[in-house]
Amino acid sequence: MKTTLRTDITVRDICEGFFYNELEGKGLFGLNGRLIIQPEYQRNYIYADGKKDVAVIDSVLKGFPLGVIYFNQVGDQYEVLDGQQRITTLGRFVTHKLAIKDKNGMEQYIDGLDEIERNRVLDTHLLIYICDGEEPEIKEWFKTINIVGIPLKQQEIRNAVYSGPFVTALKEEFSNSQNPYIQKWSAYVKGSVNRQDFLERALDWVSKGNIEGYMSKHRQDTDIAPVKTYFNAVIDWVSGVFNDVMSEMCGLEWNRLYEQYHNKPYNVTAVSQRVHELYADPYVTNHKGIFEYILGGEKDKSLLNIRVFDRATINRVYAKQTAKAKQKGVSNCPDCALQEGSNSTRIWKLAEMDADHVTAWSKGGATDEKNCRMLCRHHNRSKGNK
Repeated sequence: MKTTLRTDITVRDICEGFFYNELEGKGLFGLNGRLIIQPEYQRNYIYADGKKDVAVIDSVLKGFPLGVIYFNQVGDQYEVLDGQQRITTLGRFVTHKLAIKDKNGMEQYIDGLDEIERNRVLDTHLLIYICDGEEPEIKEWFKTINIVGIPLKQQEIRNAVYSGPFVTALKEEFSNSQNPYIQKWSAYVKGSVNRQDFLERALDWVSKGNIEGYMSKHRQDTDIAPVKTYFNAVIDWVSGVFNDVMSEMCGLEWNRLYEQYHNKPYNVTAVSQRVHELYADPYVTNHKGIFEYILGGEKDKSLLNIRVFDRATINRVYAKQTAKAKQKGVSNCPDCALQEGSNSTRIWKLAEMDADHVTAWSKGGATDEKNCRMLCRHHNRSKGNK
């Protein structure tokens, strides 16, 4: 790959014909139409946070270098290989879509600056390398130069490697902050639209975890219906079974639960009531496990991480139970004492016993000293909710 250093291009030049799409939140063109600012393999614009974008403009006003920018030459046009965030920020400022605060804390757009400061921004020369190479070289270089700064997420790298009509269509659906379904998705999928988290989850679900293989296979497709259909089927199923939206629902393995339980009927009113009961139960310490626990028929209590007896309670119950057993000449495990054999009189050590609910938690038993007894490990682990 051949590179050529250019130092003659200014901010004024870059921003000629700059167009920023407010709907999609990205800069599209610059250099009078000769520069494609966000080619399909680029991540979304993520500097619009009132901090990083303002810092770029502040650096220019103070005469600080902005760092090296890389363009990829495509015929008589250029694509931004690295520097999209900085260029888009400059373009937004020059076209009055971004304001900064002056020394007095007042908001100022570029026209509010004095002539010296305004020209300092517009006449700043940028350090740009023009890269000319084959697509595989360009994509590999894109990954390499993005190691520093704000690291690329894995899906942002995948979008670059498998760029094409499929990625373009996917980003329009799952990376578009104006998509009206984002709010609903956010209740169940963790992450950021701009950082490709929703897109990654949709691909992960439909591909059963083989995202790279799926993207490679469908790279030239323009139809993303299978991805949308499956993703929305999962989301609609979750929201249909659970009327209540709890914060702990976000980020759960809903695709796995969908595959396992979506053919099972549920009484949504009863489900809602049970969710609230379990949330109110002081002995349930893992609220994230409530949903799978209910879907699975309330069989796996380990999902709830039921609060166990504390060490002080265990020590007191063991001492009392053992003292009584010795007086009677029977085992300090009540179940062993009821059986014949050598264990019927055995006094188990504390380390050989487990604390057990007399009345099971699932049947309303409390985790307190009155409802605690010690059993040998064999009997405790072989009992159910008796």
